Amino acid sequence: MAADRRSSWLKGVLDLLVLSCLTEGEGYGYEISKALAEAGLGEIKGGTLYPVLNRLEEAGLVEAEFRAAERGPGRRYYQLTEQGRSHLATESGAWLTFHTAVQTMLKTGGHR
Repeated sequence: MAADRRSSWLKGVLDLLVLSCLTEGEGYGYEISKALAEAGLGEIKGGTLYPVLNRLEEAGLVEAEFRAAERGPGRRYYQLTEQGRSHLATESGAWLTFHTAVQTMLKTGGHR
């Protein structure tokens, strides 16, 4: 039940979290997944993460570059575009405002 709840909550904010993982520079899928898990968000599987990355790329919020590896499979590295940085700043502010409203409701039961 807890995994279902977490999955439901993540749906609305996963795009922002993925963009946030790329603010310090480029990264590839496994690195992003690992960063999200280390932040306490649980395991984000490739079947969830890669569609998000593809959607962000199609929207022009990230750019991707495939690089061959000397050993093992190549990787797609993602980095924020300027549009992605702007989107992250705007949407992060909106999310934090929403989060504050939810937090207030939970603490006060809707009574001010």
